Amino acid sequence: MKVNVWSTIVQLSKERSVDTQVIVNAIVESFKVASMKYFSNGEKINIIFQPEKGELRVFTVKRICEKPKELAKEVSLSEAKKIDAAATLGSYIEIDLPSDTLDRIAVQAAKQVIFQKVKNAEQEKIYRQFAPRLGEIVTGVLRRFELNKNMILEVNKTDVLLPYLEKLPNEEFRRGDRIKAVIKYVYKENRGPQVIVSRTDTKFLYKLLEVEIPEIVNGTIEIKDIVRHPGERAKVAVLTKEKDVDPIGACIGVKGNRVLAISKELNGEKIDIIKWSDNPETYAKSALSPAKVDNIFILNKQEKLMQAAVSNDQFSLAIGKKGINVRLASKLVGWKIEIKK
Repeated sequence: MKVNVWSTIVQLSKERSVDTQVIVNAIVESFKVASMKYFSNGEKINIIFQPEKGELRVFTVKRICEKPKELAKEVSLSEAKKIDAAATLGSYIEIDLPSDTLDRIAVQAAKQVIFQKVKNAEQEKIYRQFAPRLGEIVTGVLRRFELNKNMILEVNKTDVLLPYLEKLPNEEFRRGDRIKAVIKYVYKENRGPQVIVSRTDTKFLYKLLEVEIPEIVNGTIEIKDIVRHPGERAKVAVLTKEKDVDPIGACIGVKGNRVLAISKELNGEKIDIIKWSDNPETYAKSALSPAKVDNIFILNKQEKLMQAAVSNDQFSLAIGKKGINVRLASKLVGWKIEIKK
C-alpha cells in the first residue's frame, strides 16, 4: 500500500523536537495493536513501513494444511487459494491486511497512538533536560495565567509551572514579564507541566546569594543555614575559615550593594546575614539581629529552651513583625527563644 505521510512525520518532528524515528516507531506500534482486531487468533504480525518511500505493508505468514489446528500459524488450502490460486499444501502464504482496513487503521493511528507516543517522547526529553538542573535558577517569560492563579512560564521553549503559592506575597506579574525562579520539582510523567519552579523556596535565596557573592562560589564563605519567611524576612548563617575575610561584610557588600540586589529580586524581603557559631548562646544572640541582645540564658537544656534579655527599645525589634524575627531565629538556632525585657 502506498502512503504519503513522510512530510507529515518530518513536520511533526520539527514542531515537537522529537526524532523522526520515534514517530515512525509509534506508527508501527499502533499498526501492530490495531491490526490485532483483524488478525484475532494471535498471529505474528509483520510490518514493513518505509515512510520516506511511501511503502506500508502489514501481513502475517501461515502454513497451508488440510485441517488447520493452530489458527495463528495455519490456514486451510481453500482459504489460501482465495489469496493465491497457486497455493499448495505444506507451503507458506503471506496474508496481507486488507487495504481498506489498513487505510482505516492508518488514520486512527495518526490521531491516537502517534499523539500519545510523541507526547511520551516529549515528556522524556523534558525530564532529561531539566532533571539534572534541579535546584538551578531559570528565567522564564510569563505566557498565561490558569484559573487557579498558577502561572505558566516559557523556559527554553518548555512550559514550566510557577504555582500561586510559590510566588512571593504581594508580587504582581503581567503576561510577557521575565521571572526568575528556582527549579523545585521535575516529574518524569505528568498530565500538566512537568517542571515546577518556586520563588519562595529556600534554595532560591541560596542560589541568588551564589550569583551575587563570588566568595560563596569559590568556597571562601560557607552558607551553614538559611531560614525564610518569604517576602518578609530571611536569615542567612555564614562561616569562613579564612582569618582575613569578614564573611558578613563580604555578603553585605560595599554600601550593602550585594544584599540589596538580592532583596530587590525578592520584592523587598529583608535579609539578615549573621555569623554561624556552634555555641547556642552566641548563635542565638546573632540570630536575633537586627535587635541588640543584652544577655542569653539557657532555661532548659533538654527541651532546648533559652531566654533573651533585651532593653525596652529593642523588645519589639527582637520579636519582629507578627513575631517573625524571633520565630526565624528559633528555627535557625534549633532552640525555642523567649524574649524578655
